[in-house]
Amino acid sequence: MAVEFCKGAREYDDGLIRYYEIDVDQRMSNRIDRPCGKYTTLETNAVVSGRCDEYGRISDALSKSIKGYLKGCDKVMCAGLGNPDLTADALGDRVFKKLNVTRHLSPEKYLCALTPNVLGMTGIESFDIISAVADRIKPDAVIAVDSLTAAAAGRIASAFQVTDSGITPGSGVDNHRTRLDKSSLGCKVVSVGVPLVVYSSTIARDYCGGGNGCGPDMVVTPKDVDILVEDCATIIANAINSAFSALR
Repeated sequence: MAVEFCKGAREYDDGLIRYYEIDVDQRMSNRIDRPCGKYTTLETNAVVSGRCDEYGRISDALSKSIKGYLKGCDKVMCAGLGNPDLTADALGDRVFKKLNVTRHLSPEKYLCALTPNVLGMTGIESFDIISAVADRIKPDAVIAVDSLTAAAAGRIASAFQVTDSGITPGSGVDNHRTRLDKSSLGCKVVSVGVPLVVYSSTIARDYCGGGNGCGPDMVVTPKDVDILVEDCATIIANAINSAFSALR
């Protein structure tokens, strides 16, 4: 996540959510190895604490952020990335299943959705599926939802990131696939994600002051990740549904 690598982000706190906004220009992009674009992060511990009564406020805040990125976009396609058979990587699929699609009701203003699965399951790159559908229906924007890898263990299920810089599926675990962005799809691409995995070396660094030379580096996730994924998916899906409704 960009906020984990940048200093000087614009930030404010409403008591429940701490907001960070960063504009990454080319100079900063070269320094932090993140694509140019605008990044918004909403940080809260409500999900990890199981405070379900606060999820509505988080969805509303996330919806406002997404709506800001979707200005002028009447035709929106959401792509749920990741592997639905791996719980920590199933965020995109879980969001996909909770969306209120409307393209069958209105060809001029709509939300539609797909979940391409992963190359190892389909033999087809996610990019190939998404780009083929986008080329056919020509949406104004694509929302890509995916699980992220945290650069700090404390951010697991605690930070919702929105960015217009696009997304590279699998990049968090060094399995880079074809990038989804405006240049590759020909339309605005807004990605929404939550950190749900972390490297064991990151945990060792955070809690033990070490990390390198402490055995094999593994990608790990909390034992209650199934609950965290479901709750994060509910928040994101409600936010997207609300943001799209607000455009109509």
